Amino acid sequence: MDLLDWHRGALSSRRLMVLVKHMPRDSAVNRDLHGEAVEWDASTHLVAAAVDHLAVANWMTATINGGEDGEPLDYPEPVPRPLSPDMAPAVAYDSESATPLPEQPTPSQLAAFFG
Repeated sequence: MDLLDWHRGALSSRRLMVLVKHMPRDSAVNRDLHGEAVEWDASTHLVAAAVDHLAVANWMTATINGGEDGEPLDYPEPVPRPLSPDMAPAVAYDSESATPLPEQPTPSQLAAFFG
């Protein structure tokens, strides 16, 4: 397709808009508009979420079994995800410390919850 057809009048503005709007995910236009977010499909986001949840589960287990004597463990950092301007993160994170909001449970709260 020749984009000069739009200038010549052989291609309507509506048809050009439809063609640009429905370009493949990995097209140069989508990459320019959305950055590296076009490389992340739904399954990639699901895998990143699974990794985050497993890291939190491991942190909870280590925190509960660590005892009161030890130093508290650092909360695991989430897998970095690309964001485009029209996407919002699934979980709210504090921008400075990259910790999930609301606050983290204490070891005693975790032990009380899990009995």
